[in-house]
Amino acid sequence: MSINIDSAILERLARLRENIAKIFHGRVEVIDQLMVGLLSGGHVLIEDVPGVGKTILARALAKSIQCSFARIQLTPDLLPSDIIGVSIYNEKTKTFEFKKGPIFANIVLADEVNRTTPRTQSAMLEAMNEGQISVDAKTFTLDRPFMVIATQNPFEFEGTYFLPENQLDRFTLRITIGYPSPEQEARVIMEQPAKTAMRDLEPVLSSQEVIDLQDAVDKIHVSAEVLDYVLRFITATRNHKHLDLGLSPRGGQTLMRAAQSRAMVEKRDYVIPEDIKRLAVPVCAHRVLSKSYLDENQTTTTASVITEIINEVAVPI
Repeated sequence: MSINIDSAILERLARLRENIAKIFHGRVEVIDQLMVGLLSGGHVLIEDVPGVGKTILARALAKSIQCSFARIQLTPDLLPSDIIGVSIYNEKTKTFEFKKGPIFANIVLADEVNRTTPRTQSAMLEAMNEGQISVDAKTFTLDRPFMVIATQNPFEFEGTYFLPENQLDRFTLRITIGYPSPEQEARVIMEQPAKTAMRDLEPVLSSQEVIDLQDAVDKIHVSAEVLDYVLRFITATRNHKHLDLGLSPRGGQTLMRAAQSRAMVEKRDYVIPEDIKRLAVPVCAHRVLSKSYLDENQTTTTASVITEIINEVAVPI
């Protein structure tokens, strides 16, 4: 079944995947997850060890879209005003003028987000949740599309801070890249795409085309059976013996919209249970709390619990 969207736009969506793959020689599923985050109108947290291509993946997406881009290198001494902007007194006009910070770009790469303090991390919350910034009793609406792609190193690395639960919840997906296959790694070593192909990468989508695709996600059909499947999964997370906190209603909404976005990436106009199963861990694992929250492997624990639950919930026929 084909989606009721301009075929030329869908072709550009396929070209977006191909464009990113020119730079990022890793799993195609990772690229698709990033695209799901974009189509959902949400934000993506990429977590993995240094050197596996987190920043390259984010930059490849940003360069593939014809819109404004800003990169923020998060450090312990960064202030909220360095992200949001600051009011500066103009001697000529005798007034304060607000100078916008990098958060006002369409695509914002927040590199190593867990290396800055919680106070600075929280400066992005309103922007990520409401699509606006409030400064000096004024509210500035951020232009669409707006997406934060944050990268972070695992918590056991020195000089990092935990991301608070309310900020983690603002990310549509939390994904990991993993090490490339030997063949993929050979290409990375020999071609060095970050230094060569990245320079020549051209946009394949305009900002308006991205907005059109995001708006079209709402048209993706969700059957009553799939909705019931999601509700049973949500209930199971709230009743699981190893979880202190299950999935919230907002988490359920996010899972469904991500599933609709994945259906679009797969060129379907309807959601199937496989969409839910594939996205359960990246969308939900960071939204629940395990009873072993203080354990070093808490992320792994919640991922394994979510996997267990989604495998146990009966799939509609």
